[in-house]
Amino acid sequence: MVQVCLNGPRGAADGAAVPLSPEAMAESAAAAVAAGATDVHVHPKTPCGGDTLSPRVLATTLEAIRARVSVPVGVTTGAWAEPDPAARLERIRGWTALPDHASVNWHEPGAEELAAALIERGVGVEAGIWSGTDAAARFARSPLGPRVLRVLAEVTDTSPDTAQDTARALLADLGTAPHGRPVLLHGEDGGAWPVLRLAGRLRLATRIGLEDTLLLPDGEPASSNAQLVAAGLDRYGWARRSS
Repeated sequence: MVQVCLNGPRGAADGAAVPLSPEAMAESAAAAVAAGATDVHVHPKTPCGGDTLSPRVLATTLEAIRARVSVPVGVTTGAWAEPDPAARLERIRGWTALPDHASVNWHEPGAEELAAALIERGVGVEAGIWSGTDAAARFARSPLGPRVLRVLAEVTDTSPDTAQDTARALLADLGTAPHGRPVLLHGEDGGAWPVLRLAGRLRLATRIGLEDTLLLPDGEPASSNAQLVAAGLDRYGWARRSS
C-alpha cells in the first residue's frame, strides 16, 4: 500500500503544486492514483486555505475526489483544524458525508473519544503515533487499539541523517504488531525519503505526497503529487518486489 498525502496543512505559500480547492485536490488525486497510489489522505480546506473539519467543506471535498478515483479516501482530524476537543468531536458527529478513514493523532487531547466516535459512525481510524510523543505508550493501553484500521507510525525527525534511526526506535516502541493492526510508516520533509526507503526494506505500507515533502529524492522541487508517487514507488522497490 502506498498512500498519497495530497496537501496536509500546507498552503499557497508552499507553491502552486499544492492542491487547495476541491477541484484541484480531485485532479491531483486522480493523477496520483494513475501513478500507482492505492489510497488518498487529504486535508479539506477553507476558501482561505486553512484546514477545516467543516461538514459542508468535507462533503464537497469528498464528492469531488470520489468522482475521480475509486480508492479509499481519508481525512485529517488534527487538533490544529479545531483546537477545542469538544468542538472537534461535535464537528465529526455533524459530518453528513463520511470518509473511508480518518487519522487521529493519539497524543492530542480527546483522541480516544474522537476515535470512538469515528468507529461508531463506521469510519476507519488511522491511529497517528508520532515520534517524540507519548502516543505509543497511550496506544498500547487503549482498549480501542484492536479496532483501528491501521497505525500511522509518523516520524517527525526531519533530519535525513537520523530519521531512519528515529523510525526504528518508534517501531520498537510500538512493537512488531501493535494490537494486531497493520502499520504504515512515513517521514516528513528531510526525513521523508529515508523513512520511505526503510518502509520498503521492512515491507511496511507507506505514504508520500506534498504534505510530507515538496522535494523529489534528488532535491529538485516536485511538480505534482503524481511525480512524488512515481518516485516513491521506485524508491520503495515496488517494481522489484512485484517483478
